[in-house]
Amino acid sequence: MKDINTIIQEKKPKPKLSNLIFAFIGGATVSVLGQFIMDMIVRYTDLSKSEAVTPMIIIIIALTCLLTGLGVYDKLATIFGAGLFIPITGFANSMCSSALESKHEGLVYGIGSNIFKLAGSVLVYGVVATYLVGVVRFIYENL
Repeated sequence: MKDINTIIQEKKPKPKLSNLIFAFIGGATVSVLGQFIMDMIVRYTDLSKSEAVTPMIIIIIALTCLLTGLGVYDKLATIFGAGLFIPITGFANSMCSSALESKHEGLVYGIGSNIFKLAGSVLVYGVVATYLVGVVRFIYENL
């Protein structure tokens, strides 16, 4: 009988250089697109660079939700992997996917109850981590 660690090592997927390269390309593409959108906002409005960040994020989230609804985001995520899931696009995709899966149950019991199903843990741990970092920073600055 095989040891459990031997079985795990046999079944564990082997890392591929191509996955790393595609994730880098996907993340870089999202970053370049965000920078392009922000530059266009600065150029064609009276907003400064720091003020243009919020509309740029909103546009990226809207594009992600549109691509998720059309079924394109999942195909892109299959190719680019973590490069698309790590940025804000992954968070937007998780919320839109949950909403789309539960829309047949109605607005309240379906979408309202399930929209944070995948993103809820991200929000909880994000808030907790932010609080802890804030406490550490407060203590450090007031020593």
